[in-house]
Amino acid sequence: MREKNSGPIIMEEIRLMEVMIRIYYRNQEEEAIPEDRMLNYARKRLEFCQFGEEKTTCQRCPVHCYQPKYREQMKKIMRYSGPRMLFKHPVLTLRHAYRGLTRSVE
Repeated sequence: MREKNSGPIIMEEIRLMEVMIRIYYRNQEEEAIPEDRMLNYARKRLEFCQFGEEKTTCQRCPVHCYQPKYREQMKKIMRYSGPRMLFKHPVLTLRHAYRGLTRSVE
């Protein structure tokens, strides 16, 4: 079993995902995957990411670690919450964008 990641990059990514999920679920009608289940799933995927502190953004990652139903739900969440993040959490959003531009996983 893989070791749990708990470094600053992973913790920031977890915070970012939690904020995005909460923004999405606060403004949506009933969804197939409940908010708490989505939060726990995303947190576990990040905590056990094989790239650890060297991770790039999920969009640029060569490994798709989400199950298909969760991946589709996360795409909806990111599409909805992404643009709103810049106004609600600008520092977190800009740091994430910078990480996406400067890191790549080989």
